[in-house]
Amino acid sequence: MTTIYDPHHPLYLDEADTRIELERVYDLCHGCRLCFKFCPSFPTLFDYIDQHDDQDAGKMTPTQQDHVADECFQCKLCYINCPYIPSLHEWALDFPRLMLRTDAMRRANGHMSTRNKITTAVMGRTDALGMVATSASVVSNVVMGAKPGSIIRKVVEKTAGISSVRMLPPFAKTRFSTWFKRRPKIRLNNPKAKVAVFPTCLVEYQDPSIGQDLVKVYEHNGIECTIADNAACCGAPYLHSGDMATFTKVAAKNVANLAAEVRKGNHIVVPQPTCSYVLKKDYLDYVGGPDAQLVSENTFDAAEYLMKVHKTEGQSLELDFKGHIPETITYHTPCHLRAQNIGLKSRDLMKLTGAKIKLIQQCSGIDGMWGLRAENADLSMPIAKKLGKMIEEAQGEVVTGDCHLANTAINEQTGNQPVHPLQVLARAYGIPEEKK
Repeated sequence: MTTIYDPHHPLYLDEADTRIELERVYDLCHGCRLCFKFCPSFPTLFDYIDQHDDQDAGKMTPTQQDHVADECFQCKLCYINCPYIPSLHEWALDFPRLMLRTDAMRRANGHMSTRNKITTAVMGRTDALGMVATSASVVSNVVMGAKPGSIIRKVVEKTAGISSVRMLPPFAKTRFSTWFKRRPKIRLNNPKAKVAVFPTCLVEYQDPSIGQDLVKVYEHNGIECTIADNAACCGAPYLHSGDMATFTKVAAKNVANLAAEVRKGNHIVVPQPTCSYVLKKDYLDYVGGPDAQLVSENTFDAAEYLMKVHKTEGQSLELDFKGHIPETITYHTPCHLRAQNIGLKSRDLMKLTGAKIKLIQQCSGIDGMWGLRAENADLSMPIAKKLGKMIEEAQGEVVTGDCHLANTAINEQTGNQPVHPLQVLARAYGIPEEKK
């Protein structure tokens, strides 16, 4: 048995070694049970082991082991709550990274279904899909906006494996990068800082307004913005589906481009938490080297960076709010933001306006597109419904959240489309929303 989380280790994809490690970790998790509430993986795991009088994790079949892995959606919350992680305990337990290893091992050894591979190929090509969909947004949004359960959606589910019952975010008419290049050039005298925005596929193709307000808020506070050269999808759909080879290829290209931005004197700012997590954490594992380290050390979540500037000695954010400030804000904290252990920077940012913030810390059940796969709909929908109920009970004047996919799930359940925290700040400054 070897405790291996390094994807470059020669035994990383070895099935026998991986399954022995699964047995070890499953036994430890069964004995602890601290994470029973975080995702379906743990109740399923405990049920399988409890079937045996001696509660021996070694009696689980490979199919049962894989079933547990299939229900992990990489929210990372078990890791940040686990007392046995490598930095704290000799048992060196990292459940999310073991699940990534398991999926990669299964794919490498031919255990992934053709349907699974097709869905991964469709979801993973976010840039190709986004380019086509934004150039023909009227047509693409007929499909994206078709009623859940409709014939159109059922055809998409049959062909691409995307759930026919989940709400899908529409595509924009104009990409974020196109807007940025066309906008009047802003020159800042003596900028407080310089950043390169890594827009993410969700902002680039589906909700450019998040990026537009990010740029305007940053410039309002004396921070110079550019777009990261050749910015592409972070690769999360491939990573979370076990396609290690494709993810590593995407990651290596991004690392090279982003490291070049840092060397120009820019920090990297990311408006979506899954993507900022991948840049900070996963690129270190799968690409590694000084460039990946440089990118990791200089990548910030969008709100995290603003609070960093605000707390830098001799600097402060602009606190003269002349626009609309909601009296109460319901703020959903995405799992992948909580997993970064940076604190609640978006909450702190919105509190600067004087608004009262109600926190909702409940998973959306989407997590890197896992919840949009057809085979996961029955598991993901109850999670989203629980979140929707909590949002409605909070009764905030405005609902906010950093993750566009989680916000879509909230809209699906409540009929209320949340906005990004930076958009709350933009309106509070009196910055008008761009016309769509």
